[in-house]
Amino acid sequence: MSEPVIELEKVSLHLGEGASAVHVLKEVSLSVESGHSTAIVGPSGSGKSTLLMVIAGLESVDRGSVRVAGQELTGLGEDAVAAFRGRTIGIVFQSFHLIPNMTALENVAVPLELAGHPDPFGLAAKELAAVGLKDRVTHYPGELSGGEQQRVAIARALAPAPAIMIADEPTGNLDQTTGRQIADLLFDKARERGTTLVLVTHDTGLAERCDAQVAMRSGRIEAMPEAALAADAG
Repeated sequence: MSEPVIELEKVSLHLGEGASAVHVLKEVSLSVESGHSTAIVGPSGSGKSTLLMVIAGLESVDRGSVRVAGQELTGLGEDAVAAFRGRTIGIVFQSFHLIPNMTALENVAVPLELAGHPDPFGLAAKELAAVGLKDRVTHYPGELSGGEQQRVAIARALAPAPAIMIADEPTGNLDQTTGRQIADLLFDKARERGTTLVLVTHDTGLAERCDAQVAMRSGRIEAMPEAALAADAG
């Protein structure tokens, strides 16, 4: 059994303030092993995407411990978390989040350049070729199909060689055929590189391809199989 790369212990999080505050995560504990794929499933509003954002350090928790790749994120400053995320976590969103006035090559290269990589454009070209976009590097997002835009997003997420890749409904804006191709690409690249993959999905078929599933309801982990993953709803 490999070491856990993600460890959450009794994590609670409210979003909003005062009377409008919503208790989004309630005493969530979770352990994910390195190199495994995990699907977070559950109804809308159950806290799935928020849990993903906590793992990525994009949301700070009210209580509990968040440890990712050996780094305790709780209490870490915003700049330090951002630097850690840039090195350690690749993120793929449902809506791609590409910069419209940058080419595919620039969308992948610029984050690398900002992080001080010695050859950002060379690496970006290599990563785009690896996701099947060798001939599309000079195209802008508006000139690419949805599937191609998600391939650019995957190349951008993989380029820093992160230990963890998280994906929030990565096939949600795509038709069934294209979604299956993108899912194949995500799993293939994660397996090739030994990357831990954590994804949120409503797609039962996609979830079943993962090594383990975490089911959420009303901010708690409701049920989960005994495999590759251990969790406790508090």
